[in-house]
Amino acid sequence: MKFLDTFWHFLLISSPYLLFGFLISGVVHHFLNSDKLKLLISRNKPSDIAWASLLGIPLPLCSCSVLPTAATLRKSGAGNGPTSSFLISTPESGIDSIAMSYSVLDPFLTIARPIVAFITALTAGFFQYFFNDYNYIQRVDKKDDCCSHGRDHQHHDHSHHHEKNQNLIQKILNFSFVELLDDMSNWLLVGLVLGAAISHFIPEELFSTFGSHANKLLILSLSVPLYICASASTPIAASLIMKGISPGTALIFLLAGPATNISNLSVIQKYIGKKGVIINLVSIISISYIASYIVDYFYLNSPIKLNLIDSHEHDHGIFAFSCTVLFLGLLLFSLIRVNLKRSH
Repeated sequence: MKFLDTFWHFLLISSPYLLFGFLISGVVHHFLNSDKLKLLISRNKPSDIAWASLLGIPLPLCSCSVLPTAATLRKSGAGNGPTSSFLISTPESGIDSIAMSYSVLDPFLTIARPIVAFITALTAGFFQYFFNDYNYIQRVDKKDDCCSHGRDHQHHDHSHHHEKNQNLIQKILNFSFVELLDDMSNWLLVGLVLGAAISHFIPEELFSTFGSHANKLLILSLSVPLYICASASTPIAASLIMKGISPGTALIFLLAGPATNISNLSVIQKYIGKKGVIINLVSIISISYIASYIVDYFYLNSPIKLNLIDSHEHDHGIFAFSCTVLFLGLLLFSLIRVNLKRSH
């Protein structure tokens, strides 16, 4: 069946990069924990916004799992600006999604993605700093968690007495391939399946009938209310490009999809206020839309040409096959863990 062939092809291409991305994410998480973040972005200085925008880029947290960390930072004294910047740059990018992007997307688009995420977060942060005077009043709240399996995403706050009995490698591997994978396994599977489905079922002439401007508005209108993590959005974006949408239009989906989550807005509002939520949404929508035209301009008017990794010949040898089998095994165990926890 061609659909299964396409799905397997996605796995062969992306599994080595995903395994590497998850592993590096574990290293980043270990050395960039919430205590270090508090020192850098809880000083009520404009420079905190830049730090929050920059440090959010490599952190492997999805749109819902970033909330508890952002809440911790807010309660530790971070202002509306740094909190908003962190809430935008972190879910829009991450070591895992950057690795996934390189596996199936164009190298230029892989680089543009975190750069635009940084600019978006920085812009929103400074607008918050100058125009949002919301004063967060700390109170005892329920755990902020919107993910399906209901786990506490403050991974760094897990019981320290247990962590002390683990060595560094065990901690990194446990975070990378258990905690982090559990956070996104359901959505990652959805992204891979939808990517293969779009590649197989959507006719290539579909998007050409709308035109570039209409496609951008269509993708933007779908991305804003949709929740999907950064890694899961990547194979979908690759399939959309192969079906005829421009790289800039795909960038809208890669940025607005992970950063805007309607189910999270009430929680975010609690920490940055209604005005803060509006500033974030306007920043994400406007900058991703503008950036889409800039990216398309570069592809049309510079030596940079669209060069999807997926369009090249791949040596699907024993290494790629082994990585795919390993990743499928890890993903299967993660899905079992997550859904067993949900049933209890």
